[in-house]
Amino acid sequence: MPRPLGELEDAVMSRVWKWNRPVTVREVLEDLQKERSIAYTTVMTVLDNLHQKGWVRREAEGRAYRYEAVSTRAAYAAALMNDAWSQSDNPAAALVAFFGMMSEEQRRSLSDAVRIVQGPETQEPTEPSESAEPAERAEPGEQRGENPASARDLGGR
Repeated sequence: MPRPLGELEDAVMSRVWKWNRPVTVREVLEDLQKERSIAYTTVMTVLDNLHQKGWVRREAEGRAYRYEAVSTRAAYAAALMNDAWSQSDNPAAALVAFFGMMSEEQRRSLSDAVRIVQGPETQEPTEPSESAEPAERAEPGEQRGENPASARDLGGR
């Protein structure tokens, strides 16, 4: 079960996920400093903590490290949703309530996702939706073409 990221952890991971490449502490620091005053050592500590928790892997480069996400933001969100759903005493009612909160665009994304999970052999011919392809819509802010990981990639963190 993943623990939700703290506010600063999320700010750091948002950049790592968005850039979708190995990043340095300095790169994250400079981007964060556009929004807040923050020290290099604080960002370095957050990235080290995220590494110890299994959210990022790192590779030495000289005296520093480059950090890369272990999984995607979509997989993180899926794991959080799965955890919340599994804690319900009435999972069907929880899903109905959740679906009731969705916008029309979110419902279309859900329909597209169900079709993808079911596979081509169970799909009926349908009109393509007007919006982007499902993988591109899955997580606003993620880069197109990103290889989504499964929610189980985050288990135990």
